[in-house]
Amino acid sequence: MTTLSVIIVSYNTREDTEACIASVFGNAPADTQVIVVDNGSTDGTAAAIRDRFPGVIVDEANENLGFARGVNRGVAQADGDYIVLLNPDTVVLTDGLMALVAFARQHPENGVYGGRTERRDGSVERSSCWGAPTLWSLFCFATGLSTAFRGSAVFDPESLGRWQRDSVREVPIVTGCLLLMRREDWNALGGMDETFFLYGEDAEFSIRAARHGWRPVIVPEAAVIHDVGGSTSVSTQKMSLVLAGKTTLLRHVWSPRRARAGCALLLAGVGLRTVLERARGRRDGTWGVAWRRRSDWLAGYPSAKHTLFGIPPVAA
Repeated sequence: MTTLSVIIVSYNTREDTEACIASVFGNAPADTQVIVVDNGSTDGTAAAIRDRFPGVIVDEANENLGFARGVNRGVAQADGDYIVLLNPDTVVLTDGLMALVAFARQHPENGVYGGRTERRDGSVERSSCWGAPTLWSLFCFATGLSTAFRGSAVFDPESLGRWQRDSVREVPIVTGCLLLMRREDWNALGGMDETFFLYGEDAEFSIRAARHGWRPVIVPEAAVIHDVGGSTSVSTQKMSLVLAGKTTLLRHVWSPRRARAGCALLLAGVGLRTVLERARGRRDGTWGVAWRRRSDWLAGYPSAKHTLFGIPPVAA
């Protein structure tokens, strides 16, 4: 059995995925296993990886499975003691993965481990972790406070304030761009919830892990460069996907009454930002598109997969 099994889910990110794999092999033990689940890419990703990295397991799904199903499919083929999820648009920095493994061995009580994501200039890129949504955080979004006071621990609490991800800290949500878990613990938790298609599944996973007694944590010595949104580069589409993930998350982790209130606050926040966009003369901006598609993302997954991605539902 190997120490690490690295799972990468790719979708039309050939060059990024190749760079990610090269960085893994340059900064991990020689016995590290890399598994790429390719979600029906049309850019030659699978062939390019097989040609350049013959030791990598390439699983061609021939359809877009989404992130949660893709990850679970990759983990099912893994034989490492530890599972590492990596986005294809990440580049592992020196000894980052081994720093995660070393910390996990010393602190098994945390269970879920993330690291520090950076931009190419070395500055912090905050997407490695988030605070969990609350009615207060969604009220701040609905009223514009989270935008007016971006990065505030009080008015933008899901950002975790001004913290630079430069110290060991337990957090509510470790994101799937860099996430390590012992395989035995992963199996005990049951993997990612495949109701989710894209966005929100890692938040639900971390919250579920915490309810099982683990304490998700960030280890700053484990650093990667992260180019956000490699497979969803169109920001107008991405926002609807993020919102679909968030409404699904609320319905999964909150009571029905509280989830309805949270979704209403999300809708109010999108409406406010749409009005502000239009006042600036932007009728087809990110928020305006999200407002027009509100019936799609408010429904959440799985129906949002069909309406936002155009993927037909599977016949019963």
